Amino acid sequence: MRELEGRTALVTGASSGLGVDFARELGDRGATLILVARREERLHDVALELRHKCKVRVEVVAMDLAKPGAPAALLAEISDRGMAIDILVNNAGFGAHGDFLSVPWEREFQMLNLDIIALVHLTKLCASGMVEREWGRILQVASVGAFQPCPSYASYAAAKAFVLNFSEALHYELRGTGVSCTVISPGATATEFLDIAGQKPTLVHRMTMMTSAAVGGIGIRSMLRQRIAVVPGLINKLAAFSIRFTPRIIATAMASVMMRQS
Repeated sequence: MRELEGRTALVTGASSGLGVDFARELGDRGATLILVARREERLHDVALELRHKCKVRVEVVAMDLAKPGAPAALLAEISDRGMAIDILVNNAGFGAHGDFLSVPWEREFQMLNLDIIALVHLTKLCASGMVEREWGRILQVASVGAFQPCPSYASYAAAKAFVLNFSEALHYELRGTGVSCTVISPGATATEFLDIAGQKPTLVHRMTMMTSAAVGGIGIRSMLRQRIAVVPGLINKLAAFSIRFTPRIIATAMASVMMRQS
């Protein structure tokens, strides 16, 4: 279980939820950890737990990756600490619930910067070094919302569709380099996501909710097996598969009903 000793893993959005569970899974396997998020105090609490539990080195960088130039600044900070990234978990991100015209542009802009721009930039910066060293693993976090248009999460679902398609294309490009890119598309997960998005759990959320630990384990195992894409949870898998055979207008209407149904 210590197969990642000697490897360094960067986990973004690591102060809570999936980020913490991804870090736990990697720490249990012996990886040195670099945890990144905005909330410094929370990061230090997580780092203390992981150092004690996993007996690994844990570094903390408090940073808002949505700000311009943040990914480059992060890699410069990591380099100054004498470290190089072998594993990247691009988990940082959030959703904004509400009709498109009702969501303030400042919040939408921040979300798109974090969910798309920061993710792509950080991937480019880390993957370059991985390819040079001929080994690397990347895990991107998309969503089941990536598989169809989703009214009330219009920009978020579209952003996650970007992440899904980008990650699958990158995995193909990286063939033969020793580096792979895996994308996980979770459904409802017991994290802070809904609170931050500004939505109460719907009936669908309550029926399909998975624990963060379960999703985190599936994600890291899939990444280490170099799978291209994974959807955790049987109901989520069936939904993602069946949507391929559903006319787009019907899929959009169904998503709208499910996101509003209490």
